[in-house]
Amino acid sequence: MTPVGLSIFGAAASAPMVVLAGGLVTTYATTGVTALPLTFVLVAGVVALLMVGYTALARQVGHPAAYYGILAHAVSRSWGVAAGLVALVAYTGIQTSLYGLFGATLAGQLGGTWWVWAGIAWAVVGALGVRAIVLSTWVLGGVLVVSLLIVGLFVVAGLGSPADGAVSWEGFHASGLAVGGIGGALALCVAAFMGVDAPGSFVEEAVDRRSVSRATITAVLVLGGVYAVAAWAMGVAVGPQTVAARAADLSAGLPFSILEPAGTAWVGVAGVVLVFAIVTSMLAFHNVIARYVFAMAREGVLPAGLARTDSTTRVSAPRGGSFTQSAVAAVVVGAFAVSGADPVAVMFTWLSTLGALGLLCLLIAASVAALAAPPAVRGQRVGIWQWKVAPVLGVLGGSVVLVAMVGNVGSLLGAAPGSPYPLLLPVILAATATAGGMWARYLRRSRPEVFASIGHGTPKTHAVPDAIHISI
Repeated sequence: MTPVGLSIFGAAASAPMVVLAGGLVTTYATTGVTALPLTFVLVAGVVALLMVGYTALARQVGHPAAYYGILAHAVSRSWGVAAGLVALVAYTGIQTSLYGLFGATLAGQLGGTWWVWAGIAWAVVGALGVRAIVLSTWVLGGVLVVSLLIVGLFVVAGLGSPADGAVSWEGFHASGLAVGGIGGALALCVAAFMGVDAPGSFVEEAVDRRSVSRATITAVLVLGGVYAVAAWAMGVAVGPQTVAARAADLSAGLPFSILEPAGTAWVGVAGVVLVFAIVTSMLAFHNVIARYVFAMAREGVLPAGLARTDSTTRVSAPRGGSFTQSAVAAVVVGAFAVSGADPVAVMFTWLSTLGALGLLCLLIAASVAALAAPPAVRGQRVGIWQWKVAPVLGVLGGSVVLVAMVGNVGSLLGAAPGSPYPLLLPVILAATATAGGMWARYLRRSRPEVFASIGHGTPKTHAVPDAIHISI
């Protein structure tokens, strides 16, 4: 996979159209932060710093289950297993949450029951997931290009019709950060970037491992700019002081109402692209989860049968991991459907927040691992920026954002003040990490040969090694 293909997976998982139609509107409505564009710039900087240590280790370790391999090599095998299980929970939380958003979106547009539409998306993602990565990359690339085109048109329409008669720069004023909702805004902005770490799981399939760092950090910076400009355009078009109220009003139709001056046809196209963007985001996360299951199963940490691959021509795909992810998604969607829970307010919001919390914790852990990595892991070309400066800054910035997320998780989930239920999310992650550590200790006592291979398993390439050329 080429650097372009790696960047496509990271950007498609983050899903710019989903952030535009859902993330920006929700953030304005729930936090009231007028300096959201500046918040995106700051968060993009923190995430980029966290990605420096993560991608440096991902490149050196070369393991499809990136966090699992990184922690196993740089810290300990027990930490590696704990990180692997947390990553599976976090990625699965985000991926399955999108089924609720997809089902609710189509049910609102075309009618019907949300879980029926979710079932159709599940079948499409499952079918593509067992095919070679080339096909998924082409699908993700096509939808990503059209999504960025729609976002660009939205920015032009918003800045071209300012609500106050002149373009306002209030969204970039630092004074707008000193408000009560800034913690929630930071949390939601972090969630918008989740998925850009996906290239680290395709290191075995990369044409050049060095491209993992370039592709990932480039995707973060580009998306940070796109999200900041889109948030600015929304504030300018509606008015910085009224955008929160308009975003909270469903009848206002944000963000699609801003596109109407460009032509009603573009509004329809944007709605269709949003649906496809949700599916491609699910597909990107599906592929990452399948590789985690595959890589951990081939080393015996998970059942060995899950490491099966399938090949119809000259390439292979992680069939066991793909089927496992599809089965888990079916169970989660079925459970929410039976319970009658709201697919957006409950399923999408809670599961995506769980995933964002988990992945931010893993990124911080990866930066700590970069600081603690022994010389044998770092390699011969050791840079102070990659292994010292950026990880330290990333840990400091990431810790501030993590505290803000945990402190505001109740308000983000719409829970009543004092409700203990939002605390379930960090408890789930902590329990998962603890279970991973205990499982590793069991392997060390009962299956020492498996414990010794944790993070060091023999590579078994499961996708085409040829270059994927996509011209944008």
